[in-house]
Amino acid sequence: MSRFLEATLVFTLLAGGVLAQGIGREATPDEIAAWDIDVRPDGLGLPEGSGNALDGEGIFTEKCAVCHGDFGEGVGRYPALAGGFDTLADDRPVKTVGSYWPYLSTAWDYIHRAMPYGDAQSLEDDEVYAIVSYILYLNDLVDEDFTLTRENFTEITLPNAANFRPDDRAEVEVPLFTDTCMENCKESVEITSRADPELTPEE
Repeated sequence: MSRFLEATLVFTLLAGGVLAQGIGREATPDEIAAWDIDVRPDGLGLPEGSGNALDGEGIFTEKCAVCHGDFGEGVGRYPALAGGFDTLADDRPVKTVGSYWPYLSTAWDYIHRAMPYGDAQSLEDDEVYAIVSYILYLNDLVDEDFTLTRENFTEITLPNAANFRPDDRAEVEVPLFTDTCMENCKESVEITSRADPELTPEE
């Protein structure tokens, strides 16, 4: 189940009391489907389709380059999408799809969901595949005749993927700091005084 569907389920359960009072209505399957468009790193959620880097270049030039540059170098304050290799340890790292991002699904999902700026979700699925394919080419990860599809999507591993790790704090850190007393700890804790609100600066 996608994160969106999980959130929808929780919201539906919480809103059950409100709906029972005749306020609002349940979302229709079509409405849920329109929002449930996230794509996971394992490819779940990807639609059928394909796009190659050569076609992606034209689409990118027309719909993306005004903000991201013809070669993904970024324009003004808009982010670069290519380059930045070996800069992550610098004072000003250049975080691009090729240098930083862990999963290709992040690029596909974000472009599909939010791009082009000001005209979100106007791209056809094949156009998104082509743009992502072109971005891979800009980062020297594929050849110019490469075609990205749902079938070969998970075969692409981005260079920085190994440097991301799952959040394991619940399994590793929480046990270390739960019911742990270092030395001479009190059996109970009580509040003996509070800060005077009058002493807190307004700004």
